[in-house]
Amino acid sequence: MPHTDPSPPAPRRHFTMIREFHLADFFTLGNAACGVGAVFLAMAFVASGELRHFYLAAALAPAAFVFDVLDGRIARWRQNSSPLGRELDSLADVISFGVAPAALGFAAGLRGGWDAVLLIYFVCCGVSRLARFNVTAETLSAGGDKVKYFEGTPIPTSVALVGLLAWAAAQGRLGDAVWGGGWLLGPWTLHPLALLYALSGTLMISKTLRIPKL
Repeated sequence: MPHTDPSPPAPRRHFTMIREFHLADFFTLGNAACGVGAVFLAMAFVASGELRHFYLAAALAPAAFVFDVLDGRIARWRQNSSPLGRELDSLADVISFGVAPAALGFAAGLRGGWDAVLLIYFVCCGVSRLARFNVTAETLSAGGDKVKYFEGTPIPTSVALVGLLAWAAAQGRLGDAVWGGGWLLGPWTLHPLALLYALSGTLMISKTLRIPKL
């Protein structure tokens, strides 16, 4: 006789993860959506050269920041923060304040070899900054519900870089006309504007710089 499994089939579970989300988590997803949209629009600008794509990509950075602020406040208001929400927030921040600003910098004209190295460094610093924060958040909160200070600059400060690029676009300083021009250093080109990404990334991973969290 063929072998039959007496155990009943496992019940189907649809959308179980979504059901575990709190209200704040949906605002976090709004943050991530803005970041992904900014990356797509940056690529659209590279392909089309239409400034409206660049401006829309830049506009999504402050929109992501608003979602990022609201998700934290809503979580504290409803007193339902969770490890899932914290990890979700970090992943969204990597996209919106790490990958998206780097993609916008590339679209703006930072396409030399050294530029690419610095943009990658910037994103890696952001990832490291968020990972360190998640690991040390419980210690830094000193038993409370809220972290008292940041070690290094928070990754959303990269919105300032996006604002600078939007201003450059308004001045017609994108592509070959990017501020500072391009320098040929060894085998690759460096645009000095990319050094601001290196500075931003370095400040994120600093352990000596402590910024009170409001």
